[in-house]
Amino acid sequence: MSLMLLDSASLWYRAFYGMPDTLVSPNGTPVNAIRGYLDMSARLINIYDPKRLVACIEGDWRPSWRVELFPDYKANRVDEEGEEEEPDLLAPQIPILMDVLDAFGIAVVGVDDYEADDVMASFAQRENGPIRIVTGDRDMFQLVDDAKDVKIVYLAKGISQHDLVDISWVAKRYEIPGDRYSLFAMFRGDPSDGLPGVKGIGEKGAALIANYFKDVDEVIEAAKSSHDALSANLIKKIIDGQDYLKIAPTLVQCARDVRLPEVDLAIPKKPTDLSAIYSLQKEHGLGASIDRMIAALKW
Repeated sequence: MSLMLLDSASLWYRAFYGMPDTLVSPNGTPVNAIRGYLDMSARLINIYDPKRLVACIEGDWRPSWRVELFPDYKANRVDEEGEEEEPDLLAPQIPILMDVLDAFGIAVVGVDDYEADDVMASFAQRENGPIRIVTGDRDMFQLVDDAKDVKIVYLAKGISQHDLVDISWVAKRYEIPGDRYSLFAMFRGDPSDGLPGVKGIGEKGAALIANYFKDVDEVIEAAKSSHDALSANLIKKIIDGQDYLKIAPTLVQCARDVRLPEVDLAIPKKPTDLSAIYSLQKEHGLGASIDRMIAALKW
């Protein structure tokens, strides 16, 4: 039974910036992120026809254990009050969206002190395939698994032109073995998460390393023994970056052993009474977005 995992924050940010802020509820509250999230979810359900569905959310967008390892982790996104910077018009929409998903009976899962990425990775580890992970975040490429049929529905170009990422897609895009994306990312870094990578090693150097070695320990050992694949310049950068490389696997790789709550993942069946959904639709001016979700669920 196919499972679809929604990277909810990725979806609602994409919806917020992609839908006009003139979409408001009767009391004037913006609902563009809610409507966009529902519209995208409905389209994805229609395209992929999953039998199970989970909206994954952040238990903590900066888990304490990652920050303890690397204090600058996502520090670029922290506001003056120590919270995640979030558009003023987006924040009030999230609780309403949670109410809507609850009314539809769609499983919503977040786990304290873990990111949504970790939750999705743990579901992908625990559950049977095929599994489709919906996100605009390339970090998730580390989860592709052809044997288990885990693929990333990558939304960088929008839903109409989205990519379905598997091992060969990663290999072609980055010119590396498709199952070594996380190693490649450790060396390249990711400015959006405040992760520097190894100083002086960009995408080209990271790709070379990922082509010759399978993990960080092997790379460090190769640098210390002056492996033929590594230039003297690259060796120096790897040796100088050893302190970061010791913690990079924990920072960059998703946790796959999160204790997930036992919830019903099945696509919800039509309830006998839709009044709660219609009430939310009317109260918040969600219009056709609710109708599209109802249609996608075949109610």
